[in-house]
Amino acid sequence: MARAAVSGRLSWRTATLVEARAENASARTLVFDVPGWPGHLAGQHVDVRLTADDGYTAQRSYSMSAPADGARVEITVQTVADGEVSPYLVDVLAVGDAVELRGPIGGWFVWRPEQLDPVLLVAGGSGVVPLMAMIRARRKHHNRSVFRLIYSVRTPDDVYYADELRRRARDDHGLEVTFVYTRFGEDAHRISVADVNTHGWPPELEPACFVCGPTGFVETVADILVALGHDPRRVRTERFGPS
Repeated sequence: MARAAVSGRLSWRTATLVEARAENASARTLVFDVPGWPGHLAGQHVDVRLTADDGYTAQRSYSMSAPADGARVEITVQTVADGEVSPYLVDVLAVGDAVELRGPIGGWFVWRPEQLDPVLLVAGGSGVVPLMAMIRARRKHHNRSVFRLIYSVRTPDDVYYADELRRRARDDHGLEVTFVYTRFGEDAHRISVADVNTHGWPPELEPACFVCGPTGFVETVADILVALGHDPRRVRTERFGPS
C-alpha cells in the first residue's frame, strides 16, 4: 500500500532485499534486512528511497505487512502502470539489491499486542496490508482479542495473502474473515451497510475499528460505522493513493 511520503527526523538506513514473493499478478511482498532497525507496531509504515546513477531520487511510503521481527522489515507493494517507484520494486528489485528505508512512521493507525478489545478490520484492495500486520501480530503475541476482517476486493485473483488468510481463518481461534467481491459472481457489489452490519461487530461491544483503502472507500465505510452507532473516536482510518 503506497502513501504520500512523510518527512521526519528519522534517519535513512540501508535495506537489503532478502526475500520476495508474489501476492497476485500486480503485487509483491518484499522482505528486507535492515541492520539497526528499532522495531515497529502493526499499522505503521516506512519510507522507501531509490537513487538513480545520476543522483536522482524518488521516495514513497509503504505500510509494513508483518510485525516487528528483529532486523526484518516486510512491505507489500502493488505496481501502478505509470508509477515512478512501484514498478521497480515489483518487477526489477532482486534479492541482494539494496534500497534506503526510513521509519517506523505513524502512531495513530496502530494496534498494540496488549489491547484486548474486539477488533474490526475493513480493507479495500491493497488496504489490507497494514491490517494483515495486525492479524499476524495477534498470532505472534498469542493475543486473545477477537478479530473480524471484512475484505473488499475485485475478484478472488486479486486477494492478497489468500492462502494465509484461509489458513488463519481456519486455525486462528477468534479470527473471522469475510470477502466482499466487487467484480466477481452474481452478488458482486461494493461494500454496503448490510456487509458491515452483518460481518462486523455491534457497536455495543465497543470494538476498535481500523479502515484502510482508497479515499472514497474509507469515507464510505467510516460513515457506515458511525451511522450504525460506532463511536467515531474508535474508528481509525488510513487512506492511500497510487505511486
